[in-house]
Amino acid sequence: MRTIIFAALCCTWTNGSAQIGDAGWRKDLDAFWAKIDSAYSDSLHSPLPKEERKGFVSLHRFAADPKFRVKATFTAQEGPVFGMKTTSQREPKYQSIGTLRFVLDGKEEQLTVYRNIDLSRLPDYVNYLFIPFTDLTNGETTYGGGRYLDLEGPLGTEVDLDFNRAYNPYCAYGGAYSCPIPPLENHLEVAIRAGVLKHHD
Repeated sequence: MRTIIFAALCCTWTNGSAQIGDAGWRKDLDAFWAKIDSAYSDSLHSPLPKEERKGFVSLHRFAADPKFRVKATFTAQEGPVFGMKTTSQREPKYQSIGTLRFVLDGKEEQLTVYRNIDLSRLPDYVNYLFIPFTDLTNGETTYGGGRYLDLEGPLGTEVDLDFNRAYNPYCAYGGAYSCPIPPLENHLEVAIRAGVLKHHD
């Protein structure tokens, strides 16, 4: 089985402590997706089915919406190392490093932030943080298996959490990939109409 370390290989991370104006936010968001679209255009390494790679331009996404860029409060608390379930028998080692709490659509929500143990041993990815999540759009407008967000640590007490950067695991596009399954604790009882859409209607 091929494994997935998508964000670490081809995406720009969100700096959790950055304060970016609206114009700068949109520019950075466009650059983020342009880099992902470029990776998906790679005929050799794209996760898209081979017949869909030719002529690929960009992934289908919700329109950028600042509503889904929220200020979250981060509480640091390391948990035990555990094997995160994936779509295969593989269980990569992760550790929770704390919780993000925020309000969206009038609801108080929270997400656990994880560190990939093996990846964190590499100098270039020592600060890479991972947030797999599910929400009320899964199986309808977004991939049924949930989506991912990335952050770059260390995190301060206030984090800029931008769901407009939510991307799919490679498994959303088919193929023999092994993708982390979002833990139940990272289910949101709101519809995150931001980020990437499901691959096919």
